[in-house]
Amino acid sequence: MDSVKRSALTPTKSRLASTFAKVFHARSVKGISPDCGIKKTKSHGKTKKDRTEIPSPGNEDDKELQNWAVREAFLSKLFAGISTIKSAYAQLQFAQSPYDSDGIQAADQTVVSELTNLSELKQCYLKKQLDDEKSPETTLLLSEIQEQSSLLKTYEITTKKLDSQLMLKDSEITFLKEKLAEADKENKTLGKKLNASGPLFMPDNIQLLSDLKPSHFNAYLRTALKSIRSFVKLMISEMESADWDLDAAASAIEPGVSFWKPNHKCFAFESFVCKHMFDGFNYPNEGQEEKTRALFFETFTEMTKYAGPASGYLAKKPKSEFARFCREKYSRLVHPKMEESIFGNLNQRDLLGSGDFFPETSFFSAFSEMAKRVWVLRCMALSFDRELSVYQVKKGSRFSEVYMESLSDEAFLFSDKDAPENDPRVAFTVVPGFRVGEIIIQCQVYLC
Repeated sequence: MDSVKRSALTPTKSRLASTFAKVFHARSVKGISPDCGIKKTKSHGKTKKDRTEIPSPGNEDDKELQNWAVREAFLSKLFAGISTIKSAYAQLQFAQSPYDSDGIQAADQTVVSELTNLSELKQCYLKKQLDDEKSPETTLLLSEIQEQSSLLKTYEITTKKLDSQLMLKDSEITFLKEKLAEADKENKTLGKKLNASGPLFMPDNIQLLSDLKPSHFNAYLRTALKSIRSFVKLMISEMESADWDLDAAASAIEPGVSFWKPNHKCFAFESFVCKHMFDGFNYPNEGQEEKTRALFFETFTEMTKYAGPASGYLAKKPKSEFARFCREKYSRLVHPKMEESIFGNLNQRDLLGSGDFFPETSFFSAFSEMAKRVWVLRCMALSFDRELSVYQVKKGSRFSEVYMESLSDEAFLFSDKDAPENDPRVAFTVVPGFRVGEIIIQCQVYLC
């Protein structure tokens, strides 16, 4: 508000100074000194005081000057009245909300009074009675002061309006922040429900080991990938809450990659998670080398029939192979620095290291659900009577529809069909591909 007042005072001072200059100029032309209408004359070497000289009727120049001063004073009163009405109308509008009866009444009286004055000025102009003005210089000054005072009031009212609007916007921002916090809380709750998607029911046509087919593997792979993407979203959300630089993190995972869209950097994090979760996927763990296909199929059947969440299974069987799988993958996937920056401590890692307990957090719950689906898929893979292998595509390889599925179709829009050397190239593999006997399940790649 102070800044508005300062900006309003500066032109006021300059205009008042201009008005004073006009008045003094008029007085000097008429032979009037600035000293309150006192004229100095010489008589026998002495100075005496005399009244202001009134132009004689026969002096045409003095008459013209007098008429000019009267017209100037009339116009000044006219514009001063208009400025007063304008400021009063602004006050009237401002007093409407919040309702101020005293302010409305005062502004209304001012408007009526000034309209009456303007009406009287109009009548004087029509009747050509402007010569009734006895002191046009004084009227000019008073009108200028009135006009500048009205402008100042208008600026003050405008400032109050802006302050009121600012307070309203601040309250709206606070309300929207609260709504956003509620929406984030609700989204996290929904995320937990989506991640804990319940049991993996085994299809009716898988009753025996010999019933397993590559199509079953592909169906369970899609389920596992949905769980992986849910966990990746949660991980990115936690990293954002911890003020991570996601662009720098994505560049550290896949250096030198330019993403087509800003939200495509999630594919770098998905690639990171898949790389660790599917590492050693088609090989038995240490101590499982002698385990037969039938035993892997038995484990697969047990996990698909389990109706509870993965965390419940871990609590019941903390020494199981699945529990061991979760500990190993978590320790490799979630770096200690990441865990400490997100949660402020290493409690989850320490609890997993104890060997008997598991964290009861939403983050670990989402991780264990993802691990459960990857584990079930792995048990299915090791149950097949045909060779199963995992493959990835090297960076810079040419795209092949036989072995690859693109996650960035934008690359094809900028490719040149007449120049095969400019065909889209693989920037990195997001999800590995699988071979089940002679059947190829495409890997998912990001193209540049």
